[in-house]
Amino acid sequence: MREQEYRIERDSLGEVRVPKDALYAAQTQRAVENFPISPLCFPRQFIRAIGLIKGAAAAVNLDLGQMDAEMAGAIQGASAEVADGAHDAHFPLDIFQTGSGTSTNMNANEVIATLASRQLGRGVHPNDHVNMGQSSNDVIPSAIHVSAYLAVVEELLPALRHLQETLDAKAAEVDNVVTTGRTHLMDAMPIRLSQELGGWSNQINKGQRRLYDALARLAELAQGGTAVGTGINAHPEFGECMAAKLAEITGHPFRTSENYFESLSSQDAAVELSGQLKTIATSVMKMANDLRWMNSGPIAGIAEIALPALQPGSSIMPGKINPVVPEAVAMVAAQVTGNDVTITIGGQSGSFQLNVMLPVIAYNVLQSISILAGASRVLADRAIAGFAVNTERIAGLVDRNPILITALNPVIGYELGARIAKTAYTQGRTLKEVALEMTDLSTDELDELLDPRKLTEGGIQRR
Repeated sequence: MREQEYRIERDSLGEVRVPKDALYAAQTQRAVENFPISPLCFPRQFIRAIGLIKGAAAAVNLDLGQMDAEMAGAIQGASAEVADGAHDAHFPLDIFQTGSGTSTNMNANEVIATLASRQLGRGVHPNDHVNMGQSSNDVIPSAIHVSAYLAVVEELLPALRHLQETLDAKAAEVDNVVTTGRTHLMDAMPIRLSQELGGWSNQINKGQRRLYDALARLAELAQGGTAVGTGINAHPEFGECMAAKLAEITGHPFRTSENYFESLSSQDAAVELSGQLKTIATSVMKMANDLRWMNSGPIAGIAEIALPALQPGSSIMPGKINPVVPEAVAMVAAQVTGNDVTITIGGQSGSFQLNVMLPVIAYNVLQSISILAGASRVLADRAIAGFAVNTERIAGLVDRNPILITALNPVIGYELGARIAKTAYTQGRTLKEVALEMTDLSTDELDELLDPRKLTEGGIQRR
């Protein structure tokens, strides 16, 4: 293998050897050497957001008379390449780095300066030009908001809509199936399978509404606060112009922060968003576990449904098929819940005028969004859409359910109902058979009162 070739770069601390073909320079290389902690790097969405911010900054500085047109154009062109993912290999930094994310901001500045210098034919400085009117302390918080906002609206919300639509379609398909309700994992009054799925659908609907609510705070950008919130070294109109430019570029309603001191020192909007992601993860976990129970068997379990057989389930037990998609989705939900703990601790780490856990907040928020989106689509397409209903078994369980006696309470009273239910259960007989012996109700009356379908029609039935 050929030995790595290097070039010499310089910064305020002296000389640094940088890989010859790297687009970055000294400050990025120092961070590469200082933080060999993990294989975790900033995801694509975050690098995209930084590229958008740097390009918008050059355009705004041009509009405000702070930069000449050729320089601004070169920086905008280079930033667009970064935003589009053409140079992701030149963003090698570990997320476990300086808490402000300065290393990654300088990584972007250096890469864009190199590209812009080549295009312009003269030097473009990473600090003086690419970072003009900015600080890592407002770039990184803004990038968290922009990347998370775009990931939610472009990835997660469409996936959740797809999951809800799949649930609604399946609910309509199985509306004729009356199954046994369960509380405390014990038999309860019957419900329609469509009602069970309708409950899940409403959870996902509410999750989407919670996300839309959180987006209102996520649209606020710290850009313009610079180092500590006072806007030092930025044009007075820079922050508002930046938000307007990013709104124009993305088509989303970004706006400047109501208070830069709050936006630099805290990450409350990211913590709020993470809480909503955790709530959605909780909903998805409930659905996944219910599906596992409903699919359990096929002989000794509940076996109300059969999930699609996607792969062999055991290396030792031939013919075994496991509920692999609900299990994978449940693990995603667990990961998102764990990410929320990390984000919460990160949000608590705002020391005076700066939060010092920005990189780990960014990584975990974006991971939660991404894996929830993927899990929602897989759950919809590979579990819910294709499960088969064991109608014969379901009907048999409903008919033998002694809890149906609840429907007779208004007619025969609780105490007699309890005796009938106990007798039916201990003797292995049907409820109707025992009720005929222990009450003066006729067969027709019992058929009417104990009709499982009619017992599901009280209360709110909207799906």
